[in-house]
Amino acid sequence: MRVVVATGNAGKVREIGAALSGLGWALEGLGGLPLPEETGATYEENAALKACAASLTTRLPALADDSGLEVEALGGQPGVYSARFGGRSSDLERSLYLLEQLRRAPTRRAKFVSVIVLAYPDGHVESYRGELPGTLLEGPRGEHGFGYDPLFVPDGETRTLAEMTLEEKQAISHRGRALAALREAHRNGPPPREVKRAE
Repeated sequence: MRVVVATGNAGKVREIGAALSGLGWALEGLGGLPLPEETGATYEENAALKACAASLTTRLPALADDSGLEVEALGGQPGVYSARFGGRSSDLERSLYLLEQLRRAPTRRAKFVSVIVLAYPDGHVESYRGELPGTLLEGPRGEHGFGYDPLFVPDGETRTLAEMTLEEKQAISHRGRALAALREAHRNGPPPREVKRAE
């Protein structure tokens, strides 16, 4: 089955392709096609906006993801606004802004959330969710990863995501868990029309 990955990032296409290997899918990028703005209030809505638009344009099944960091002390913020938290434009600025908000917080518990949506030209949509709980440090550690990775220590780990190799991160990440749920659902062909969760 040919599947379009609704992203302009060739690296993400390769990463998703590796995670879904064994399904026999031929994954391809958008090839320069535009994506709609992420105006949804949830990860599911944002991922569906992109996947449905790509599927309608290409007339092929299309896969898209949306993800974010939810901080307990901030009532779940920044969530879907993680990439533009506080109006900051760079990873470092957003991380410093987040640390400022947590300076007197009673807890530093947080979780990364990812939702993968697979949309078909006939309008059928599947959604898969993955979560990675952990704790935020008081300062960054590590040279790998991106976004809030240098601040985030997953439960059961002593290293931040930015101190792990890409392979180590992918094995436990929120996106990796969502993709694993999708892969399992399609292992024996298309699944029933229901939402699959990876906790």
